[in-house]
Amino acid sequence: MKTDMLKELGKWLMDVAKYMATAILLSSLFTSFNGWRWYNYAFLVLAIIFTLFVGLYLSNRKGK
Repeated sequence: MKTDMLKELGKWLMDVAKYMATAILLSSLFTSFNGWRWYNYAFLVLAIIFTLFVGLYLSNRKGK
């Protein structure tokens, strides 16, 4: 049962990463990011990558 919960959490985290990437792309089309610095973009990309990899790890984890 615990393995199933972790797999579902992994799927959820992958969805969160997709939603964050979509939100960033759409908001960049409709707004101006003139006040943003490079580290804001770097933080957002790292957050997406982190949630994606944690989600992939949890969803592909083998149970005992």
